[in-house]
Formats: sequence, structure tokens, C-alpha cells
Amino acid sequence: MQVIVVGSADNQLEALLKQPNRTVVSLSESVAARRKPVPGDVFVIDARTLEHLPAFVASLARDAADSGFILVCSKLDPTLMLEAMRAGIRECVAEPLSQVELEAAIARVAAERASDGQVFAFIGAKGGVGTTTTAVNVAMELSRVAPKQTLLMDLHMSNGDAGVFLGEEPRFSVADALDNAHRLDDAFLHSLVVRTKGQLDLLASRDSAIAGPADAARIRSLVEFVSSRYRYTVLDVPRSEPAALEALDPADRIVIVANQELATVRNASRMAASLRQRYGKERVAVAVARYDPSAGIGHDDIERAVGMKVKHVFPSDYRRAVEALNSGKPLSLGNHNSLSSSFRTMARDLAGLPASDDSPKSSGGFLGLLKGRRN
Repeated sequence: MQVIVVGSADNQLEALLKQPNRTVVSLSESVAARRKPVPGDVFVIDARTLEHLPAFVASLARDAADSGFILVCSKLDPTLMLEAMRAGIRECVAEPLSQVELEAAIARVAAERASDGQVFAFIGAKGGVGTTTTAVNVAMELSRVAPKQTLLMDLHMSNGDAGVFLGEEPRFSVADALDNAHRLDDAFLHSLVVRTKGQLDLLASRDSAIAGPADAARIRSLVEFVSSRYRYTVLDVPRSEPAALEALDPADRIVIVANQELATVRNASRMAASLRQRYGKERVAVAVARYDPSAGIGHDDIERAVGMKVKHVFPSDYRRAVEALNSGKPLSLGNHNSLSSSFRTMARDLAGLPASDDSPKSSGGFLGLLKGRRN
């Protein structure tokens, strides 16, 4: 492990951090701001002489998502604590400093990195393409694998539909979590989520509008926090919320949901290019909902437009989808239909799990069947 002390002129701090199996490096703020992070590093930010967190720390924490961060301060100042939390720093050690407390903080950030679960984000290329349907049913399938260890989080700040799809009317919402980010801990999170059908936990959207824009740093910190508590976290992400789109650093996979309409495919192409540039091409995928093999825009056309392979498609079954929505019972709770089977295939593929016995055996789920029909 390499511990990087940032902005400190205190030799005692460096001495307290030294261990036989550890390298301790001291960097100025300007050098740290330009440093290319290495996974596994632990950054110790010395803010004992500061009233506010340096501006570069938030971007450093975002770029070093696989590293740990500890804030050292003279006292537990609420303003500094909130700034640290927004930047993604959840460990703080106040004076008087001791080796025991510093080692405990390092152990916690190391354990948190090791225990982080997988995060899958779903974004619609256009309204009404079935993004929430996909997110809800993939989350339900993951909860079969990890009951009570799977969370569906509706990142629509207001009027999201994940709760409706699950037949729930939660008292609290994701907005409550963001408004009270300073007190976020296991007990508070437990009070906000609701356990739904299939042992799936839900952090829902608020019914009423919120005051002011959402904060990307708070959303990112919330996603990081819940991913350290759940094996799987599924995000229903609004495409019209810039803060949510900027907070997807913790996501292992970002899935754009499209259909075979020309406007949607064009939007998917633009969105895929933007997300690949922001988060890397290996983390971005495209799925096609309500697939019609006889449509004018085919599977190959969509792949050419978005510039990547489309591995997962979901067959069109409007009647069954509407019945599931009206009953508040996700499709994935039914075991014997092709649509639920395709959700199961995608969920297991995202999680890196082998296909279940009742899933299509081809690696692309329904893709193999559709290609066979096209040839």
C-alpha cells in the first residue's frame, strides 16, 4: 500500500503513517492535483490549517475512484465535514493525532474498497423506451441471486416511477437521502429504503418537485455509500438530469436503453459517444427494448449507429408489460415468459454470473434467435 500525504508540512504525521509494508509519500497540493492516481493508493489530505477543502480534492477523488481518502483536520468542523463528504471523503481524523486512529481509518477505507458491490446504471435514450421497466426487472432478477442485498435506486429527483412498478408508495425518497447526506449512515439508510417484493430494496423518487438543482457530488457520494452496503445496486437514471449523468463514476456498467425509432437511435448514438468519452468505452453498453424483428431499423442498423455491439434485446410484449405495471408486480416475478427470461439473461451477464438453466443458452440472449431469423 502507498499512502500519499497531501499538503502537509508536519513530519510527525508522516512518521505516524509509516509501516514496514507501506510506502509514505508527501506531495504538495499542486503536484497532487496533477498526479495520475494508482488503484490502491490512500490519500491523506492535511486540512488542519484550512477553513475549506481545496478545490482540486473533489476532482482527485473522482479520478481516483479505486483509492481511499482520509481527511486530517484540527477539529470536526461541520462546514469542512460537508465539503469532504461531497468530495467523496468519509474518513476524518481530528487532532490530537494518534497512530491508532490513523491506522483504524486506513483499515476502514481499505475494507470499504474491498467490499464495494457492483453498480449498474440504466439511462433511456428517449422518454418512454422502457428504461424503468428494464431497471426494475434487472434489479428483481439480481435480488434472486442476492436477496436483501440488492438495491434499486430511482435517481429521478421527483416523479420517478420505480415505486409504481413495484406497487410501493414509500414515505421517503432519494431526495431525503441527498438532503441529509451529512447524517448518512447504516441506520439512516435503513430508515429510507423499503423492502419490496422478491426481497429487493428500493430507494424511491419523491412525488413532489425539489427546490433547486441536484448536486452531482452528493449523488456520487450516495451511490458510493450504498454500493458499499449492497452486493448489487441498480440505478434508474434520468437522462434530463445533468447532475445524475455526472455522478456515475461508481458504475461498473452504464446501459443506454433504446428502441427502433429513428429519433431514439440518433439520441442513443449521441449519448453513447458522450458517455464513452466521460466514463470509458468498456463501461458503456446499449440494450434494445420492445424489439421487433420486422421493423425497418434492424439490429445491425442500431449497432452501426451507436458504434458498438448490442448484446441484449428485449422482445416486445406490450400486453404483459402493461399488466405488470398496473398490478405493481414486475415481469421478472413470472418465470415462464420470454421477456422475463431476457431480463434474467441480462442481469446475470452484468453480474458476471453463468446463465441460469431457463435462460437462453446463447451468449447474447435473444440476440442469437433474432440473428437466426434475419439470416
